[in-house]
Amino acid sequence: MKLKLLIFFFSFFYLPCFSQTNKLGIFENQQDIGYVKHAGSSAYDEVSQSYTIKGSGANIWFNEDQFHYTYKKISGDFILTADFAFTGDTTGAVGHRKIGWMVRESTAADAVSMNGCIHIDGLIALQWREMKGAFMQDPQGEIFSAKRGLQTMQLERRGKTLIMRMANPGEPLQVVGKHDLNDLKDTVLAGLYICAHDSDALVSARVWNVRIDHPVENPYIPNPLLAKPAPQEIMGSRLEIVDAVDGNRKVIYESKGRFEAPNWMPDGKKLLFNDHGSLYTIPINGGAPEKLNTGSATKINNDHGISFDGKTLAISNSREGMPGGGSSVYVLPLTGGEPRLLIEQTPSYWHGWNPNNKEVCFVAQRGSKIYNLYKQDINGGKEIQLTFNTKGHVDGPEYSPDGKYIYYNANPSGTMQIWRMKPDGSGKEQITFDQYHNWFPHISPDGKWIVFISFPPDIDPNSHPSYQRVMLRLMPSSGGAPRVLAYLFGGQGTLNAPSWSPDSKRIAFVSNSDK
Repeated sequence: MKLKLLIFFFSFFYLPCFSQTNKLGIFENQQDIGYVKHAGSSAYDEVSQSYTIKGSGANIWFNEDQFHYTYKKISGDFILTADFAFTGDTTGAVGHRKIGWMVRESTAADAVSMNGCIHIDGLIALQWREMKGAFMQDPQGEIFSAKRGLQTMQLERRGKTLIMRMANPGEPLQVVGKHDLNDLKDTVLAGLYICAHDSDALVSARVWNVRIDHPVENPYIPNPLLAKPAPQEIMGSRLEIVDAVDGNRKVIYESKGRFEAPNWMPDGKKLLFNDHGSLYTIPINGGAPEKLNTGSATKINNDHGISFDGKTLAISNSREGMPGGGSSVYVLPLTGGEPRLLIEQTPSYWHGWNPNNKEVCFVAQRGSKIYNLYKQDINGGKEIQLTFNTKGHVDGPEYSPDGKYIYYNANPSGTMQIWRMKPDGSGKEQITFDQYHNWFPHISPDGKWIVFISFPPDIDPNSHPSYQRVMLRLMPSSGGAPRVLAYLFGGQGTLNAPSWSPDSKRIAFVSNSDK
């Protein structure tokens, strides 16, 4: 009888702490940590690629934690990014109900750990336990957000240092705090957590746009088609689609290799992207890529796009033995076929179609190391120079759908910004004014919006390197305050080509991670 009572006691108090090993999206396990009165749970929705997490627990504090954890084992450096929001009935909720990212050495209730906290009363904090069994610490000043639990959070590990960043919807991430955990091992547990801060309650939250990125040690890598590549690491790639209104993202295809620059096909049902010198199409809901017939063009780079009438494809393809890597502009039927050489001088990189379907604009070097913008009729004739840049860099020209402007990026003032001009090269106007380096403006088919990629301020403004913490930002085509659409690890190849859906509601892009 005593043995039966002992078994019952053990089951009642400790069963909730056993790990559930059913895989959840990108995570490996879920588990209640410490004693909790109500068992928590996590569920993954494959359609929205979002997570619903539920949990109880009195607190994550002192030398014992109680919460629900959804996690995976990770080694080395990483960047954790997600959007968080409390759900369910929040009436009378304890103010310190919390959600966020957590890094732990183990599932022990008193493990070495660090977590970023979003509290339901708006309090934001970075807290940590220096060693097993020690009290949790939170020595940084209190920060309160007016959004009250609807936030983007990022937790990055660089060696022994962990950095917490936060953002209100549509704003750039800002550093909340950082701290060195010298006792933290190389391999840790990392994941999502929820704590009710009330042992009698079971609470819930939704988490979406969840990404775990693994940065590389040597992030700068040249285009292997244009020059001899340096011995640097090449990361894996994700093909993603983001909703231009609410920022919800969906991964439709992943590869351990490098692919780049999606275009949206005219029927709205497929994407086109380049991979190791060839072009492939893939359904927008995922599936196996299919190679497009591009004839003798086998060294296609990430500057390619489709005419407004949906009939013709322009590509930039490298030719052996030509100056500057040999990139030349060709055209071919969108259905595939042998390409026709359009712009022979090198290097030349296609970037935009005129809405009249008879003219293209491109960036090129002509007689110097300085790039300028040009346009040319696809039926031949002389190329027309549009900019006369003598310093810095210009790039990414693209016509507006009404044909009234060519948008592009340039840095005559130092930082790379978005500009526009009339199709004859006159009337140049600067559109963005901030500390970021903004590249590759793409105008929505309805002409109302521009999406572009923003690089951090500390890079060379003349370059658009791979493997950086970058943002996709959206703004009215007439100008105005940009808002952040996506935070990601990417850069070169993420958004080089026009990538709006035909209905102007979604944007395709490529993000990177080495695992």
